[in-house]
Amino acid sequence: MAATTQITYLFDPLCGWCYGASAILEKLAALPDFTIALAPTGLFAGSGARPMDDSFAAYAWANDQRISRLSGQPFSEAYRRNVPGDHTRLFDSGPATLAITAVALTAPDREFDALRAIQNARYVEGRDNTDISVLSDVLRALQLPEIADRLAVPDEALLAANRTRLDAARAEMRRFGADGVPALIASNGDSRRLLSTNSLFGSIEMLVDELKAA
Repeated sequence: MAATTQITYLFDPLCGWCYGASAILEKLAALPDFTIALAPTGLFAGSGARPMDDSFAAYAWANDQRISRLSGQPFSEAYRRNVPGDHTRLFDSGPATLAITAVALTAPDREFDALRAIQNARYVEGRDNTDISVLSDVLRALQLPEIADRLAVPDEALLAANRTRLDAARAEMRRFGADGVPALIASNGDSRRLLSTNSLFGSIEMLVDELKAA
């Protein structure tokens, strides 16, 4: 029997490139020889948050078009109009990251589903997933009402767990010299290696080959 490759997925829920990589990661997660542990980095939370002004919105949309060409993932007109087009809110992944941690604590087998739904709400449906009410609606649609309620009024245990996850993910980034997200760290026995981000934007066969060589 082949040994299972453990994969640490460093990401941010507001990262367009992470959304672009989601389709191939979904395929990877369905394969029997791999397990994926989500590691949110909070790259665009806290001090990493910023206003969605004209300049940043134009930069984001241009980048999104490049991601779409490479990955085939859609970035809808509703997203363009309602998310980068709305300059009243911060580009802040803190709430979405907290939502994913809440799922990880209560229903860990649904964590990847939650990430995909949160990304889909933003990039396809054009809903602002920096808004707790939007995130709560997404969780309720996934039949996770208790988690939605907890997110609306986060307790100290949730906040502490979120800080711990972010600290751990950032430590991994420093340890392996990852300069951004998305990033994969593959573990085979005692061997751990950071993969090239390019591997997330090719074929699943090429990604599997690279992971097995890690």
